[in-house]
Amino acid sequence: MKRLQLTQKSHQEILKITTRSIKKGEIIVCPTDTVYGLCCDALNKKAVKRIFTIKKRPKGKPLPIFVKDIKMARKFAKIDKNQEKFLKNPKITLVLEIRNKKNFPKGIVSQDNKIGIRAPNYNFLNVLLKKLNLPLAETSANISGKPASTKIKEVLKQFKNQKHQPDLIIDAGNLKKAKPSKVIDLTGSKPRILRK
Repeated sequence: MKRLQLTQKSHQEILKITTRSIKKGEIIVCPTDTVYGLCCDALNKKAVKRIFTIKKRPKGKPLPIFVKDIKMARKFAKIDKNQEKFLKNPKITLVLEIRNKKNFPKGIVSQDNKIGIRAPNYNFLNVLLKKLNLPLAETSANISGKPASTKIKEVLKQFKNQKHQPDLIIDAGNLKKAKPSKVIDLTGSKPRILRK
């Protein structure tokens, strides 16, 4: 696990390193506007599979994706004007109907053709998404069943003695205290809250 300290001074250099890392199919731990996340190229089959292995995530629990904006969200999911309003809230992951299942490897789309999408609000992550111009598979940076965290030491501790580890850790120090995003399913006639 390579660890890089994110500061105002190192911001540009770390963006370059992280962009290369993602393009190579590596798994990164990245600060977000909620908790630290595990991220990879959502279109890379091997990388998506590795996130499941690193996190010890059950296979039947698809990974949501980060998108850079509503335009990118529309490319991958069926989304109307009313649903777009929800996407403008960065603390909400929307569950939407997939536009084309073939766009993604196994582990992103549910069996009933739904996808989780979120447009985050964290400067480093937003710039990264724009530079990459592709969706990132994402999940909280923790072992399944253990708590998600805003504290870098807790994140490092969870992966320290694991056989399978992330390739790169972007250390932004302790993040503002927050919970993982709320999850709302918008595929039915009424919005359904799946996680508060």
